[in-house]
Amino acid sequence: MTNFIFILADDLGYADLGCYGGRKPVSPNLDRMAARGVRFTQGYSNSPVCSPTRFGLITGRYQYRLRGAAEEPMTGRFRGSTEIGMPPGHPTLPSLLRDAGYHTALIGKWHLGYPPHFGPQKSGYDYHIGPLSGGVSYFSHVDRMGKHDLVKNGEPAHYDGHYLTDLLTDEAVDYLATRAGDRKPFLLSLHYTAPHWPWEPRAQGGPNAHVDTDIRHLDGGSVHVYGEMIKALDEGCGRVLQALDDLGLADDTVVIFTSDNGGERFSDTWPLVGGKMDLTEGGIRVPYIVQWAGKLPEGEVCTQHCMTMDWTATMLDIAGVAPHPDYPLDGVSMWPVLRRPDQVFDRPMYWRMNHRSQQAVREGDWKYLEVDGNRYLFDLSVDERERANLAQRDPARLAAMQAQAAAWADTFGPIPADARSELVYTEKDMPAR
Repeated sequence: MTNFIFILADDLGYADLGCYGGRKPVSPNLDRMAARGVRFTQGYSNSPVCSPTRFGLITGRYQYRLRGAAEEPMTGRFRGSTEIGMPPGHPTLPSLLRDAGYHTALIGKWHLGYPPHFGPQKSGYDYHIGPLSGGVSYFSHVDRMGKHDLVKNGEPAHYDGHYLTDLLTDEAVDYLATRAGDRKPFLLSLHYTAPHWPWEPRAQGGPNAHVDTDIRHLDGGSVHVYGEMIKALDEGCGRVLQALDDLGLADDTVVIFTSDNGGERFSDTWPLVGGKMDLTEGGIRVPYIVQWAGKLPEGEVCTQHCMTMDWTATMLDIAGVAPHPDYPLDGVSMWPVLRRPDQVFDRPMYWRMNHRSQQAVREGDWKYLEVDGNRYLFDLSVDERERANLAQRDPARLAAMQAQAAAWADTFGPIPADARSELVYTEKDMPAR
């Protein structure tokens, strides 16, 4: 049976890595991974913010099917909620694989609801260590509400002063060592918090390091600091890949790397515009790199359209595990394309978001985008920067794609009125100063 490692970066921009045109030498290990595997250039996240994408990943379905994933409400103020989180009874990627004989582990960020009603081990993971919320200090591991937020199998875990990116890498390498002598296949979900704010590089160091509690985070940080945070992420990925080689697991393990959404304000997204929070290309187009030693072509670039939930379908397909019949997948398996990266196929992709009343459709080369009642039509084959609005030149296509977007949205009903993105906060949500 085949093992899986799904590495999820947090807020990494499309062009932050060298293999995607990055202008800073911060990713030699991930660049090497791309040279040894398949790199997708038309890959997207399920959402331009964290939690919804993670709902899409764990279920393999559009996140809009679940109330807890309507926007991104996974903040400290929802501790104790019985509604906002990943329902324990819903089948998931880890629960389906676990039931098929896999050992399952989440090392890193959960961000899908708080105990006692929600949690990684209630949704199919045998083992978990990491934060439950969206953003925590890299050194003190407290969340934006000032609460300690690092748990191990549901209990507080104290590694004060240990840089979180390195801590998660250490845990992942140790986990692989425990699996090497076991015949049982495994799913390792390695969900880093890097390079998500707060802007804390390794060099800042120590348990008394500054903790950014300002949700707006419009001050602090720099391009240099951001680059150092990516370097730590890249080094971690390199250590995990090296462990696979050293332990003799590489030939039996599919490794997938991506980001949960587009980049933050220090990210490089060239040639795309926009970033996290928006349905412009910079907010939802993300890197995808897939490696499987000896099983996939090396150094291939694939233009297949895909999004986060497709990789859930892909892993289940490779494992030979059927989805639950009552919860059919919205994701589409990329396994045929991984074997033949030049054999791409058509598949529409859809997004919506309350923030700025956004909606988008990507079908073929065309993208329909609506923001605050303004409608746009782009031919991404010649205009990835979304600068030339063709709405007036091709009104028939605009009307057809608008109707297509509306019909798709109607299948889920409206976004709940109280759903909002995590970056839209009032003073009552902020910790006392």
